[in-house]
Amino acid sequence: MIFVDASDRAALRPLYAGGWDPPRPIRDAVAAIVDDVRVRGDAALVEYTRRFDDPNAAQDRLRVDVPSRKHARALVPERIAAGLETARERIEEFHARQKPVDLSYHTVDGTLSQLLHRALSSIGAYVPGGTARFPSSVLMTVVPAKVAGVARVVVTTPPAPDGSINPAVLYACSLTGVDELYAVGGAQAIAALAYGTEAIAAVDKIVGPGNVYVTEAKRQVFGMCGIDGLAGPSEVLVVADERSNPRFVAGELIAQAEHDPLARVAAVSRDRSVLEAVAELLTGDFAHETGRGEIVASVLRDRTYLVVARNDEEILEVIERFAPEHLSLQIAAPHELVARIRRAGAIFVGGDTPVASGDYIAGSNHVLPTSGAARFSSGLHTADYYRTMSLIENSRQRMAGDRETLAALAEFEGLPAHARTALMRE
Repeated sequence: MIFVDASDRAALRPLYAGGWDPPRPIRDAVAAIVDDVRVRGDAALVEYTRRFDDPNAAQDRLRVDVPSRKHARALVPERIAAGLETARERIEEFHARQKPVDLSYHTVDGTLSQLLHRALSSIGAYVPGGTARFPSSVLMTVVPAKVAGVARVVVTTPPAPDGSINPAVLYACSLTGVDELYAVGGAQAIAALAYGTEAIAAVDKIVGPGNVYVTEAKRQVFGMCGIDGLAGPSEVLVVADERSNPRFVAGELIAQAEHDPLARVAAVSRDRSVLEAVAELLTGDFAHETGRGEIVASVLRDRTYLVVARNDEEILEVIERFAPEHLSLQIAAPHELVARIRRAGAIFVGGDTPVASGDYIAGSNHVLPTSGAARFSSGLHTADYYRTMSLIENSRQRMAGDRETLAALAEFEGLPAHARTALMRE
């Protein structure tokens, strides 16, 4: 881990480094897969699924029936099923409250101006799978789509080596009303969602987390369809003070460290003693009690920063420059700081709010910007499943008053036909 002063920007440069720039071999490999699926469709999907996931994959096994809720629930441990149900309810409530409202008004001269919202026709949600199980990602991507009124919601997820889909993922699909489920993963799934194949019709937008190949594929197909963003390795920044519980602070750093060997984790405080207590925990048994030891050890050794700030201005600078995916405020007066923060994916306030609550059952979304993308983008939310259209209906009075000005502006920009459309309206 790295102990550093907040004023040492050179030492903090790796923490602040952002942007999506995978190695050339990954970009080239993804481009080849995407192009192959675009040209060969299902045949390519089957070939890649056999290579990477299920050696017995076949075209008639790409689509998976979503079981009834009763049948799927019986396959999942009671506590997990109940937890997923609680999460779905809270995610639905939080995202339903975000539904946008159309704008409509008449000006004094009678002109009508509107901004209209329309739900997307179809979305594809990518859910990591294979030997892993991420039913929470189904909830986070599908529930807001259903709240928004998306007509066709598709989930793609890699199958296990025996071709199966994890029962908890199946239950999450049933619980959320997924319309189509496909046992396809990786860059090939993203290509299928973007371009369509014989089995999978193309969608308007692709959402959801994935590995570097999935994310690079999303970047490459953007333009053929929309995407939610480019999610890199996990991040957390904890702001602590002399009252913070060092175990809570260290626990958040370790929790994000277990995600990925490329995770970036940091704590910042004006109180050096609390950071020293955190460092002691990170170098002791506490750091390895939960497992995933090699991944955690790698992040704690090379990608963990304990930042000593002189004042609140330096703390704010660290937050703004890092623009972290997760921001945990374990300080005495957190809301005073919240009012000044512009750049964070999601904020978790107080010692009683672990970041994990946002990953699962708080109701907020865990699909969040990383790699500095919180400077310009946001976490997944209900508005991501809509598009907008403006509507203008000029009154006769408005058009008469605008006629000459509109024509002059069009002529100035070298567009005489535009000008004529104004001048012909007497």
